[in-house]
Amino acid sequence: MELGEKLRQARLEAGLSQRQLCGERITRNMLSQIEHGSARPSMDTLRYLARQLGKPVSYFLEEEGAVSPNQAAMEAARACYDASDPEGVLEALEEYRGPDPIFQREKDLLRVLAALDLVEKALAQGRELYAGELLERTEVSCAYCAPELERRRLLLLGRLGREQVSRKLPSLDPELSVRSREAAQEGRWQEAGQLLDAAGDKDRPRWNLDRGRVFLALEDYAAAARHLHRAEESFPAQTAPLLERCYREMNDYRMAYEYACRQKADSGAKGHHPKG
Repeated sequence: MELGEKLRQARLEAGLSQRQLCGERITRNMLSQIEHGSARPSMDTLRYLARQLGKPVSYFLEEEGAVSPNQAAMEAARACYDASDPEGVLEALEEYRGPDPIFQREKDLLRVLAALDLVEKALAQGRELYAGELLERTEVSCAYCAPELERRRLLLLGRLGREQVSRKLPSLDPELSVRSREAAQEGRWQEAGQLLDAAGDKDRPRWNLDRGRVFLALEDYAAAARHLHRAEESFPAQTAPLLERCYREMNDYRMAYEYACRQKADSGAKGHHPKG
């Protein structure tokens, strides 16, 4: 018997209407879809429905009379996560045996969440080496919230400091740059700066140009100018207006005027087309 059929049968045996079973937790339309097999409830919703019907969750997860062998491990992992015990979550998941189509995605999500929680805890305790080792082993491969979890992992990498992380991660620099620019475009300047600071090569002109822009947006004009000067030779047209603004904000009008003149000269050179 399918999960939806079991829910409907248990509801009828309990003498409840769909509206009574739903309460304020889910909509009647959603329950109807679940009972007819066109939608599958989340584990939180299933636990709620099971409590309302006086049944254990395992009753609805049985397929052909067999309960998932990972039922106990998953329930223990959930309990530890609810208790803010990431170590307990990972320990409980050591008992997990896959593949298991019932719990695989939830197991992957709990594993990543617990690992990232542990990294934050280790950083708060000053245990950078352990945090780096754990972060290196953490791969965001779960189907749920993958972009958000990967962003959180990269932010933790930025907090940790690239020098603490294994040399196995040099290829992260291009990805960090892309994600930093995405954050900057959305006005998330602090996050953009943290992503850039996680990069390994901070001597590249492009990195300094991006870091200067972030400092400029955060109104740290001295730091912005410092980085923009390092990118000036490679990106003169892009750095000149930014440096003009930095010096204007710092009341250094002589330097601001100099960079304004450079822009005008550059504009004039581009607009001049010799005859020939």
